[in-house]
Amino acid sequence: MSEAPCMWMRGGTSKGGYFLRDDLPADTAERDAFLLGVMGSPDPRQIDGMGGADPLTSKVAVVSKSTREGIDVNYLFLQVFVDKALVSDQQNCGNILAGIGPFAIERGLVEPADDETRVAIFMENTGQVAVATVQTPGGAVTYRGDAAIDGVPGTYAPIPLEFRDTAGSSCGALLPSGNAVDVVNGVPVTLIDNGMPCVVMKAQDVGITGYEDRDTLDADTQLKARIEAIRLAVGQAMNLGDVADKSVPKMMLVAPPRNGGAVTVRSFIPHRAHATIGVLGAVSVATACLIPGSPAAEVAQVPSGRRKTLSVEHPTGEMSCVLETEESGAVVSSALLRTARKLMDGTVYV
Repeated sequence: MSEAPCMWMRGGTSKGGYFLRDDLPADTAERDAFLLGVMGSPDPRQIDGMGGADPLTSKVAVVSKSTREGIDVNYLFLQVFVDKALVSDQQNCGNILAGIGPFAIERGLVEPADDETRVAIFMENTGQVAVATVQTPGGAVTYRGDAAIDGVPGTYAPIPLEFRDTAGSSCGALLPSGNAVDVVNGVPVTLIDNGMPCVVMKAQDVGITGYEDRDTLDADTQLKARIEAIRLAVGQAMNLGDVADKSVPKMMLVAPPRNGGAVTVRSFIPHRAHATIGVLGAVSVATACLIPGSPAAEVAQVPSGRRKTLSVEHPTGEMSCVLETEESGAVVSSALLRTARKLMDGTVYV
């Protein structure tokens, strides 16, 4: 295969190629080889492809009409590694998810309403469902609006995303080890999965403040080696097996908030520092803040009430997570605000 129809979109603080399933090879190995060619991987600059030399800009969404009751479309997320010949389906991506509703409407998979259109999305990576609300005035997708998200310049149409039943989506349980705290290589951590498998620890416990910028973190080879050793050690306990060549779990280093939020986070995804934080990573960290005795709870400022808005501070701003909890304190749903924009629609060549 040497070409395919493709829409390039920014979804949240990521961007990548959006494809209809029928436009890609049915054989997984052939599909992955094609997508590596599309992105120009493996190559640190991805100079011979569409990738932007960063994990956040080397992403793919594969979308199809769904036959599931109450579901509009199926969404498979694929992370195309930059410097390895590897395509991974081991995680969701909540940022790329923000573009699925508009893409599905633009491709004719979902009939738009006159004002706004709710698109129910089955996330194939984890078997969970999200609902995106897309602005469709006059029955057409608009990307223009007044919503702003940190990490993206300008304002765009809001795309609220609602998640339900995401606990244990990849690991089988919210706390796959059964513990609020495990000690790994001398560091207290919380192993958690509320939509994204994460290892949450205090930044100070691995020798940093938690307020460093992305470049400083990426240059700290000693820190990266230390947290990678922890990541490799917890794969089995998180029911993820050998994670050496996997993009999960993500590593979350937390500190007390500085700008009026609930918690500060520096995220590794997993080998490079994130410029912001992933959507479902933010949900998992916010959930960790509600677990008594956890490293996140020890540094977080958590509001009262069954409905809690937790602002997760990251290197370029914040992401607000709205968590609905039961009387027991368990999280039953989460919602976030994202935006998306169509960048290009055409044919991509390999």
